[in-house]
Amino acid sequence: MFTWHYLDESGAELGTSHAFPDQASAEAWMGDAWSGLRERGVEDVALIDEERGRRIYRMGLADEPA
Repeated sequence: MFTWHYLDESGAELGTSHAFPDQASAEAWMGDAWSGLRERGVEDVALIDEERGRRIYRMGLADEPA
């Protein structure tokens, strides 16, 4: 299972997404959800492989580089 962890600008966790059965499903969902998360104050997200207990990657949600 894969989940997205929502992070603020300091890296503190704000919450998590529901679980996805695979990485492709999680990434497809984020493609649609990122702008709404950004509007709610989420700065970065981290994709977590919950079964292996490891972070796949972390990315910012800004639509343009600062």
